[in-house]
Formats: sequence, structure tokens, C-alpha cells
Amino acid sequence: MAPSLMLQAAQAAAGAQQYPAGALYVVATPIGNLADMSLRAIHVLSLVDAVACEDTRHSAALLRHLGIDKPLLAVHEHNEREAAGEVLVRLERGERVAYVSDAGTPAVSDPGAALVAAVSAAGRRCIPLPGASSALAAVCVAGDVLGQGFVFVGFLPAKGGERAQALEAVAARADTQVLFEAPHRIEALLQGLAMQCPGRRVTVCRELTKQFEAVDTRSAAELPAWLAEDANRSRGEFVLVLHALAPSHESADEAQHDKTLRVLMADLPLKQAVALAAELTGAPRNALYARALALKAQAGG
Repeated sequence: MAPSLMLQAAQAAAGAQQYPAGALYVVATPIGNLADMSLRAIHVLSLVDAVACEDTRHSAALLRHLGIDKPLLAVHEHNEREAAGEVLVRLERGERVAYVSDAGTPAVSDPGAALVAAVSAAGRRCIPLPGASSALAAVCVAGDVLGQGFVFVGFLPAKGGERAQALEAVAARADTQVLFEAPHRIEALLQGLAMQCPGRRVTVCRELTKQFEAVDTRSAAELPAWLAEDANRSRGEFVLVLHALAPSHESADEAQHDKTLRVLMADLPLKQAVALAAELTGAPRNALYARALALKAQAGG
């Protein structure tokens, strides 16, 4: 659709609504597929006096695609609190200002929260325009039948000690959790999950809404080998859904599995111990093998 036709369609669909002056409009943008831009979001971006954005170059390209030309204000993680002052000055003048992040819904693992807090504290309205969200997109295709809501984790810390603690905490939680990961750290994350919670179901979503979108669900123990099978599986941006655990008897089962493995590993080679543990417990051999490796590493052997 040509930009002028998009703007006309947006005006027809959303123009009758009220758009108060002196307000901040928090606008969700596509996470990869430009066709996911809502007509209401397009109309608001054409209506506002300025667009605050995480990356002016990225947002300028989006606005050009839509046929919209607006002043751009850089509001990113390094200047968010300071830049909020400029936005507030504009709102005090009665202007409408939109805020967009580079992709998806602002303030969900992206900048925006500090800006919204400052605008709200000044007594100005913040109006959400919902739309694309990689976290919600991943949850809706995960098929997590035990899930009752979810916990949004986002990116784990990058540093070793903090990252290890965060990963351990994630593995210990029983509810559904959503994680983000970059391509250069996905291998380490999957290896960590295989060690910490080998039997847990994990849905790995890559490049959601884009041309090479891929979604795969399997046990954490299987993920490192699955990733290694195809170099393309390490490319792109990742969203992971850790499925919810069944009620507490599963954690008791895992404790019993660990006890069985430790007894068998004391007298048998690792592979034999795993094979016998699988026969005794009925647990998946791959999951037991990954857990046996983790126990061996913990023991320093």
C-alpha cells in the first residue's frame, strides 16, 4: 500500500477517536514485519508534533516507509532521564509526543520506563498504543499447557557471576518464564539450561515475524545438540519460553533422580550409570545424561 493510502486508511479507522494534547503516546512498532503496524499507531504518528525514539536513524526509516515526516528526539538508555526534560517542555506547550523503541513495545526490555515515569510524575497523560510484542508472540506459540500467566525475565546479566546466579534462579522457578538472548550468547544459554534444568520444556523462537522465523520446542537437555546441528540456528534474535513445571512432585522426582545418579556414578562409568538410572526411574535418557554431566562437573570430576 502506498504511504498516502496507508495514511488515509489510518485516518478512516482511527481518526474519530480523541487524542488529547499535552500527552505522551507510547507506541508499539513492529518487531520485524512492517505489516504488523496498526492503523491507530500510524494515525498517531502522523498526528503528533514530535516523535521521541530509541534510535533516530531506525525510526526515520520507519516514518519514511509510512510517508510521515516529524521532528525526532533521541531518547535512549544512556540519556533517557535527561531527554525526558525536553519531552516535558513540549508537553507543557500542549504538544503531542509519541515515543517508540527500535522494535516492539517500549519499556519491555527497551527504554521508555523512565520517560513514562517522568511524564506521569509531572501530571501528564501517558497513552498506550498496544501492538507487536516478541514476548507475547513467543508465549502464544509455545503451547505451555501448564502455564498460568508468565514471568518476563528479558536478557540475563552479561557478566559471569551475575549471569550464573540469574540462570540458577530462572531454573529454580516453577512458572512460565520468557527470556531474550542475543546470537553470540545463545549457545552458552542453552548449555546452561541443559545443565540446570535438563528435563524442562523450552520453546526457542528465532527471528519472530521475519522471513526466517523459526519456533522449536524440546527438552532443555536436547537444545545444545539441536543448536549445533545447523549453523543457521544461531543467527538472529531469540526469545525463549521456559515452560511451567507441573506441581511440586516433579521437583521431588528430579531430586530422586539426582540421588539415583550419584549412587550409580560412584561405581559405574557415566554412560552405564545413566542407562541404568533411565531403567530405574523411567526418566528420559538424554535428560539424565545432561544432569549426570552437571553433577560430575559440580563434583569436580
